[in-house]
Amino acid sequence: MGMTMTEKILAAHSGLSEVRPGQLITCSVDLSMANDVTAALAIKEFRKIGLDRVFDKTKIVLVPSHYAPNKDIQAAAQVKVMRDFAKEMGIVHYFEVGRGGIEHILLPEQGMVYPGMVYIGADSHTCTIGAVGCFATGVGSTDMAAVWATGQIWLRVPPTMKFVYQGTLPKWVMGKDLILATIGKITASGANYKAMEFTGPVIHHLPMSERLTMCNMVIEAGAKNGIMPVDEETISYLERHGQRQGDHWQIVESDRDAQFESVWEIDCSQLEPVVAFPHSPDNVHPASEASSLNIAVDQVFIGSCTNAKLEDLRIAARILKGHKAHPDVRLIVIPATHRIYRQAMKEGLLEIFADAGAVISEGTCGPCLGGYFGVLAPGERCLSTSNRNFVGRMGSPQAEIFLANPSVAAATAILGRIGHPDEVDHDLREWSLASFSASGSPI
Repeated sequence: MGMTMTEKILAAHSGLSEVRPGQLITCSVDLSMANDVTAALAIKEFRKIGLDRVFDKTKIVLVPSHYAPNKDIQAAAQVKVMRDFAKEMGIVHYFEVGRGGIEHILLPEQGMVYPGMVYIGADSHTCTIGAVGCFATGVGSTDMAAVWATGQIWLRVPPTMKFVYQGTLPKWVMGKDLILATIGKITASGANYKAMEFTGPVIHHLPMSERLTMCNMVIEAGAKNGIMPVDEETISYLERHGQRQGDHWQIVESDRDAQFESVWEIDCSQLEPVVAFPHSPDNVHPASEASSLNIAVDQVFIGSCTNAKLEDLRIAARILKGHKAHPDVRLIVIPATHRIYRQAMKEGLLEIFADAGAVISEGTCGPCLGGYFGVLAPGERCLSTSNRNFVGRMGSPQAEIFLANPSVAAATAILGRIGHPDEVDHDLREWSLASFSASGSPI
């Protein structure tokens, strides 16, 4: 009996010829990551073990991202614990503010991930990295301490759900819409502790930026991991970011006789941009419907590990150019990493945002988790390009969060209500995600 992509990777890293869903295994870890929220507790637990060194100082990444630049004294103390630990242990990959950003975009940008690896992060959106054809999943801080000590992780092999995307993408439809529409179909608990494998002709033509977005949000359906096939787009992206194919790469495909728990066929040709209404990512509505409801917003946030890549900023800037944010709207734009920030500056994107009245920040998670730099007051509404709209996610439990792609977010900022990009931009007749691709730039 054949195996899925996820099963093949886990089998190879556990020294087994095959694994099956539900099987308990111990895997070797190729790379691990913690941030300023999760690292301090992991460090505390690691010290309880009594070791004076980590398993491999080159296979640990530490990134201040959630409350950095430091929000307050407590946030500063959290980062200092992580920074001091990195120095003490000689950890090679510590990304200080101004040289890093949001970890889930930073690591692929830095060429640190590759097909077939096992990547473990102390953050739920670690699943983003499955876009390069590897097994990537989030764990708690205590599990991370064990990884630092042993270089291994204990896992239960997840069953795999297969999603086949057919047709062609209509104008303004992005990876964010594909994954939100998918979560809308299967519900926010429809993939609990399962692997979500994405394939089909639409996926084959998706830029890597959109694949990262889709894998980023599999956790919003409860999934253990998301994974994409490795193709020419994957290899081109990795090569542009300094990865070179070698013995450490393991390019796998699901066998024809692999056992999938379920197979979903999705026709993309009839899709339009969608909006997830409060208070769940599976509460999905077409953007045209949302526009007809005249839902006023107080804030628009373009950022987060989901949609703050260079391509996302280019699309938002295309809509915002020559416009001003509505007088009643606070527009916040946060490029995911320092490198993206600099490239956006070179391309004039930041100037477009500033001219529109946006507040712009260096790479931070900030508003996404209600940390700072855009916390919502009671009764306020925000249209966000981030991944979660739970009660209290971005501030007050009495606030409301709507999720959408960057084009819808930009249109909403201009209109002052949730809108459709066609209401603002009528000139972009030839729509293609590839036209916004970062392949021609240093990113």
